[in-house]
This record gives sequence, C-alpha cells and structure tokens, in this order.
Amino acid sequence: MTLDDMVRRHGSWLEAGIDEGPVVSSRIRLARNIEEYSFPGWASEEEKYAVWKQSEEIFNSLDQHYINWSMTDTPRLDKEILFERHLISQDLAREDDSCGVFVTPNECISVMVNEEDHIRIQSLQPGLNLEEAWRAADKVDDQLEAELTYAFSPKMGYLTSCPSNVGTGMRASVMLHLPGLVLMEEMDPVINGISKIGLAVRGMWGEGTEAAGNMFQVSNQITLGRREDEIISHLEQIVLELIEHENNARIRLMNDRSLIVEDHVARAFGILSNARLISSGEALNLLSTLRLGLDLGMLDQFSRRQLDTLFISIQPAHLQKLEAKALEPEERDVVRAEMLRDFMDNATEDDG
Repeated sequence: MTLDDMVRRHGSWLEAGIDEGPVVSSRIRLARNIEEYSFPGWASEEEKYAVWKQSEEIFNSLDQHYINWSMTDTPRLDKEILFERHLISQDLAREDDSCGVFVTPNECISVMVNEEDHIRIQSLQPGLNLEEAWRAADKVDDQLEAELTYAFSPKMGYLTSCPSNVGTGMRASVMLHLPGLVLMEEMDPVINGISKIGLAVRGMWGEGTEAAGNMFQVSNQITLGRREDEIISHLEQIVLELIEHENNARIRLMNDRSLIVEDHVARAFGILSNARLISSGEALNLLSTLRLGLDLGMLDQFSRRQLDTLFISIQPAHLQKLEAKALEPEERDVVRAEMLRDFMDNATEDDG
C-alpha cells in the first residue's frame, strides 16, 4: 500500500465509534527509549542510525504487517500527508536522517522512531475507546520490549527525553467536536478548569496547533506516579463530563437561538455547495457547522464519518497528492472548493 492508496480512503480509526456525537477518536501514545543509546536529542548520527536499523529488523520480523517510511527517503509532500493523517508529528515531518515511522495498513497503530524519544507508539481508535487503544499500544510495547532493553528506573519508571513524560510514558487523549461550547462562549472557562486538574487541551493536530473546526484534543499532562489505568479512568471521567457540558450547550442553543443555529447550518450548506474558492480554515469551520447540524437532526444527507474524513482529505498535502502535482495556495482553494461541491452534490442526489 502506498500513500496514493491511503489518501483515497479513511483510516479505520475514523469508523463510527462507540460514542458518536461530540467524540471523534481516542489515542494512546507511549514514549520509550533504548538503554544502550543516547536519547535522540543527544545521540550521534551513528547511534540514531543503529536505532533505526534495529527497529526496522524488529518490525520486519513481526506477524503484523507494517508499512515503513524512512524520513530520509520520503518526499516533503508525503511527510505532510502522514502528519495530516495523524500518523507522525510535526517534529518528525521536519527531520531527514535515521528516523521514520511504521504504520499498520488500517492506520490504527503508528510507531515513530527517533523523534523526541527513540520509540513513540501511537494507537488510535474510533469514538471513546481508550481501553482498546491502550490494549493495542500495550501489545506493540510488549513485542518491542521482548527485543529491546528500555531505559527504565525502578523508582521513576520509563525514562524519557521530556521530564513530563517520565513514569508510564503515556499520553492518553480524546478528540472532541465542541461547537456548542464555542458558540455559547464557554470554551475558555472549560479549558482553564481542565488545566487545573492535570489535563491539557490542544488543537486538532496536537501540541502547538489551533482548534480548527471546533475540534479539541484533551489529554493527560501527568504520568509520573500514575498507573496507566488511573490515567485512562481520570481522562474518561473528564471527557464524559465534557460531553455532558457540550450536550447541555447544544440544548440551550436550540432553546434560545434555534433560528440562528438553523441559519448558521443552512449558510454552511449553501457555501459548501457553491463556493469556487475556499481555504482550509474556512472549510473546516463550515464542515464543523454541518456536523453540528447533523447531530441536531437538521441534516441527514451524510454521516459523521464522511464529514470527519473530509476534515483530513481537504488538507493541503492531500489535495496535492490527489491532483498529482504541486499547487499554489489559491489553486488549492479552487481544488478544495470543487471537491466539497462534488461531495455536497452527491450527498443531495443520494438523499433525493
């Protein structure tokens, strides 16, 4: 399977989840380092190359098939696609030497090598499903630990490049669609409250990104002194409370501003059906509005999965890969608008 194949379909983690509505997906990430080598930020090129080759040998020996991208041989556009699909970080996309990623064909597991840590295992699942994401990540972790000696302290736990990851090395996160809280201007107090209880709120693509399309990632910040099950349980509890707050916000929107919401949804539908130029930022916000309209029963022409898939497929690198050529920003806006018009036309025809 190539990236050309991948951009024409969605990852399995975007299938309909256990809890739809505000929840999009769940993620577990484990940070690990190999005892015999310096951590990536201090490692020599020889050490980093040894880590990459050793990882390659291990993954090639596993029963589970993995697709391998070395950043040395991967074109810039393809790196951007991997980032847009949540398979690598922005930091890894900027690297070239002795680093890369191993990805399962369904895209539910990706393992970055020589990013901030030697090994970063990521498990993605649809909906609110942190337990399954943890089981899948833990299985890969066990397979690797059978072949590698991790840097580990009996007192501190797993040793990582960033002190905030020391301990379990786990980051658990849930991606949520929260337009109700945003429209009711209640998101800032929610973020402030969450930060006081050891959680972080980030944008759709994680650390350092803005919350485009009213998509937010909520994750733990503390790993030291916490067991994996405690981290997951605490995050799930807060996510369930967030879902309740979001649903209450939507109820109040419909009680107090139903005509405004209906107009908001209708305008988004009209623009996406007719626009000739549209930026990725505007498109994400309009698709967010359609997703809200779908959840509120105002629309039924498409599914949440279709809209969530579009959040990724309209991104700049995906558009250029589908067009098989480099595009200037305005050219991308034209292609994006055409893609969205086609989607809306097909949805309307199917509904008819």
